[in-house]
Amino acid sequence: MNEDLLSILEHIERERGINKELLFAAIQSALASAARKIVGRNVENISVDIDKKTGTIKVISEGKEIKSEEFGRIAAQTAKQVIIQKIREAERDVIYGDFQERIFTLCTGAVHRFDNNNIIVDLGKTEGILLRREMCPKDSFRQGDRIRALIIEVKKTTKGPQVILSRTHPIFVRRLFELEVPEIDEGIVEIKGIAREAGDRTKLAVYSKEEKVDCVGACVGMRGQRVKNIVKELGGERIDIIRWNEDTKEYIKEALSPAEISNIEIDKNNLKARVIVEDDQLSLSIGRQGQNVRLASKLTGWNIDIRSKKEIKTLESVSLLSIEGVGKKAKDVLEKAGFDTIDKIASMRVEKLKELPGIGEKSAKKMIESAKDVIKRLQEAGKADDKERAEKAKSLKEEQSKAEASKKEAEGEAEGTPLPESEETKE
Repeated sequence: MNEDLLSILEHIERERGINKELLFAAIQSALASAARKIVGRNVENISVDIDKKTGTIKVISEGKEIKSEEFGRIAAQTAKQVIIQKIREAERDVIYGDFQERIFTLCTGAVHRFDNNNIIVDLGKTEGILLRREMCPKDSFRQGDRIRALIIEVKKTTKGPQVILSRTHPIFVRRLFELEVPEIDEGIVEIKGIAREAGDRTKLAVYSKEEKVDCVGACVGMRGQRVKNIVKELGGERIDIIRWNEDTKEYIKEALSPAEISNIEIDKNNLKARVIVEDDQLSLSIGRQGQNVRLASKLTGWNIDIRSKKEIKTLESVSLLSIEGVGKKAKDVLEKAGFDTIDKIASMRVEKLKELPGIGEKSAKKMIESAKDVIKRLQEAGKADDKERAEKAKSLKEEQSKAEASKKEAEGEAEGTPLPESEETKE
């Protein structure tokens, strides 16, 4: 019996990962509870000794050994319940510790069931939960499907550890690249930064520690196979892979690709970058609903303000006197300090502006807000002009198309008209 006990404990330790010492402690606690059923609850001096080599158990109460025959059915049932409870608690602690160490690593499981809009994933030892907000918009799974996700949190609950999963976290993309690109796993290529809008677009900055290894090429793979595999996992999400550069201007240029940048002015103290582009590159550099510049700002850590050359020219032509609260005296002070355009004033901080002579905090706030308002009105007017020009160009194009269509139709009719028969032919 004692040998059987030791072999059972070894089996539990091997299969469930529970330390044998914890199992011995659970048996001691269970037998002590069972002994109190026999000798009474008021007796505190109860000890349980287990020989860990032979498996021999001795239960002693007030110097007297309690024989196994003395344990009745109720006492035995109590011991069984306590042992089961202790083993469950120990198993939960082992699982919790195991997944706690795996936070921000990938895991793979099967879709077990659906709970409202959330997915319960079978991870083997326990279940994980993938919340709707942690799924990509294009994610679609059915029961039994294999699913890959990132472990972002582990919670202790009364039902056991709860593993929170995510497919929208930027680190999820990082782990997929580490899995797909051996050069990243080996440390030759380093991921310097990730900016992501899950399900839509991701910008990834990479750097190679070896000159012979092309960091972008390594991530893309032969015929784009590596990045294609990741895009497929992400449901078609667009991925821009760019080269990280120590030079801030070059890094911002890369981050705003595929747009072509004409010039960049940087303010290191405020981490602001003013980017100037050609008129035809403005919409491309900003991106759909501002996505390109937004992701570039997240990736570089700089506040990026994009202006077209036409816009810059317009702003420079506007007098500072158009700003509310700026008179001739204040205009001279601002221009002397180098704030000679409304664009520069709009991008200034109140603290910096109020340092100038004759300008208080309230005046500074008023000037900045007014400058921003003037710029907004100019931009809206510019958009209206662009729209009007676009409509005129469209109308002109339609007229040209109609004219060409009419010309072709007339030419076709002319070619198809039979020639009049001559008198000789008639005869």
